[in-house]
Amino acid sequence: MDWNLMTAEELLTALRAGEVSSAELTDDAIARIERDDKTVNAICVRDFDRARAAARDADQARARGEDRPLLGIPVTVKESFNVAELPTTWGVPSHRDFVPDEDAVQVSRLRAAGAVVLGKTNVPLGLQDIQTFNEIYGTTNNPWDPARTAGGSSGGSAVALACGFGALSIGSDIGGSLRTPAHFCGVYAHKPTLNLAAVRGMTPPPGPALPVDLDLAVVGPMARSARDLTLLLDVMAGPDPLTLGMAHEVKLPPARHERLGDFRVLVLDRHPLIGTRSEVRAGVDRVADALVAGGARVERHSALLPDLTEAAQLYMQLLFSGAVARYPAEAYEQLRARAAGLSPEDQSLDAARLRGMVFSHRDWIQANDRRELHRHGWRRLFAEFDAVVCPVTPTAAFPHDHEPDLLVRRLGIDGVEYPYLDQLVWAGVATMPGLPSTAVPTGLSAEGLPVGVQLIGPMYEDRTPLRLAELLEQEIGGFQAPR
Repeated sequence: MDWNLMTAEELLTALRAGEVSSAELTDDAIARIERDDKTVNAICVRDFDRARAAARDADQARARGEDRPLLGIPVTVKESFNVAELPTTWGVPSHRDFVPDEDAVQVSRLRAAGAVVLGKTNVPLGLQDIQTFNEIYGTTNNPWDPARTAGGSSGGSAVALACGFGALSIGSDIGGSLRTPAHFCGVYAHKPTLNLAAVRGMTPPPGPALPVDLDLAVVGPMARSARDLTLLLDVMAGPDPLTLGMAHEVKLPPARHERLGDFRVLVLDRHPLIGTRSEVRAGVDRVADALVAGGARVERHSALLPDLTEAAQLYMQLLFSGAVARYPAEAYEQLRARAAGLSPEDQSLDAARLRGMVFSHRDWIQANDRRELHRHGWRRLFAEFDAVVCPVTPTAAFPHDHEPDLLVRRLGIDGVEYPYLDQLVWAGVATMPGLPSTAVPTGLSAEGLPVGVQLIGPMYEDRTPLRLAELLEQEIGGFQAPR
């Protein structure tokens, strides 16, 4: 039997029934990586000897009667998470030799839950791309078409799942870095509510792994089924134990509904600032049709929706304010000079990014105040709706583009070229206000490429979009193995 493409839930059932051992699952996964990874280049750091030892330990623990949430399940970890005795580079050549001496919080939680860590998955340079390539580990290819990107920055993790290199993976997301690779590769991912899961140890090298509350970024689960996302999120959720004055456990409210017909859903398929390809809109429509067929209340418009144009500009400002905060003084002054030359009438996203790069603390506080108004708007919307369905990005996976300057790159959509970074606007719909969002596959495009959507839910009600994802998986299907 081929165990490699089964869900973690299915593997746990087999392990508990004694149908397979963790050692067998781990050996099978390693053999598959050694056979197939040369084509896709997903696993950039292998840890097979320790994985085999952990699998033996898991089997012995189960024989003693132990049963932990992930006991014996082979998993992978995004390269940006510290794993003791393995390099953490974030794809930056100058840090190729940095080796942390302790695991990230989330890696510790995986191990405590009994997971078997096979190795680390590839990332883009500094995690700052919607593709996955760097000078240290090379390019990760989309398993559906190696000429196309796998997405980023958790591209290696999405490819590993699609190819059967472990049943689960963990990644991070600030610009769609969980959701976009899932959408491009046909797997599942969940961007949790901001600060729901501790991030310590997902730290740019060679900095110390300190507890921190990030402004936009989160860490979250990736899987081949919606139920597996919930399984892994329950392991990951909770604040950093080093953070004083906070409970070390978090109890999320249950999903608002258990039946598809009880959900109230707002469906969006167009953004005012960028085009959306027909195959992506078709994926949204498949979900909308399934919701209607299941008896859900579906609306295509709502006056309660916060303004998407203002939200996108605010997201770009906050995102790039953080991205360049540690730039050298000379580079920062050059950006200030460029920003000073902008016309007040220039309300493009390029201008928003540049203005954000040179935010003063006063500017940031004012932007954060506007964000709180948007959060208030979302609370009002979620009094009338349970979830919002919308694209993850405007396109399916696009061909590799290794132009070094992201500001020079362009993305073609239906004959119109847009600045490459403008495609982040859909990811920002959930990221800017800190909302949970579950990326789910919806089928294949006419070109045979995976297409997904995101299901955005109310803050701290992560179980609502996760449950909706489970129900939709039953209606329209879920993960398909690459052909």
